[in-house]
Amino acid sequence: MDSRRLAEHLITWLRREVEAGGGEGAVVGLSGGLDSAVVGALAGRAFPGHALGVLMPCHSDPSDVEDAALVAGHFGLTTATVDLAAAYDALVAALRAASPDLPAHRLAAANLKPRLRMTTLYAFANERDYRVLGTGNLDELTIGYFTKFGDGGCDLLPLGSLTKGEVRDLAQELGVPQRILDRPPSAGRWAGQTDEGEMGRTYAHRDVYLRGGDVPPDVCARIEALRDASAHKRALPKVAPLPEED
Repeated sequence: MDSRRLAEHLITWLRREVEAGGGEGAVVGLSGGLDSAVVGALAGRAFPGHALGVLMPCHSDPSDVEDAALVAGHFGLTTATVDLAAAYDALVAALRAASPDLPAHRLAAANLKPRLRMTTLYAFANERDYRVLGTGNLDELTIGYFTKFGDGGCDLLPLGSLTKGEVRDLAQELGVPQRILDRPPSAGRWAGQTDEGEMGRTYAHRDVYLRGGDVPPDVCARIEALRDASAHKRALPKVAPLPEED
């Protein structure tokens, strides 16, 4: 895939989609990771002066904020920083007051963070008449590696048809800093969390599978099981039909 042609295509697509809906620009959450850096770069080129990068630390590794700021400065993005730690702590405390077991599960508590971030991004989008850009790639969307109504809550997904390897190639074309290219992919759910460690398979295996290549049978079975189990994440809520007439 020609990364230069792809970049131009995505920039044009973003402009067309945002303008068609009457939007004035775009907002993206900057995590310090590769995917958000690529989306930030595309947004900056598509909407000069009207692209907002939002940094949303929430008991995060300080290096995440440093890398997000590096990306914003590198691509000339306007930024806003909202520390969500206090809001997260207050929500966890309220949940525990209602039911001590509610936030005890590590994943349930971790999923509160992307949902708070989604709320924050839409607050900025509503204020400025911007559109929220998601950062999910094809690998993540296929197996449901995103939080429903969290990082899955957005208006546009510019990377949704690209494998992780293709996103990496696009990042190099766009000039994403080497420090970001070298970071192990992580959603920052908890200390030491990595995407590949949590998903149990490498991005390289999924990339090959998604482009129709041969992968070991156990890898194929794992991907398809995750895809089937996460189908509800990729669908709009089902609307109950009216009863049939007697």
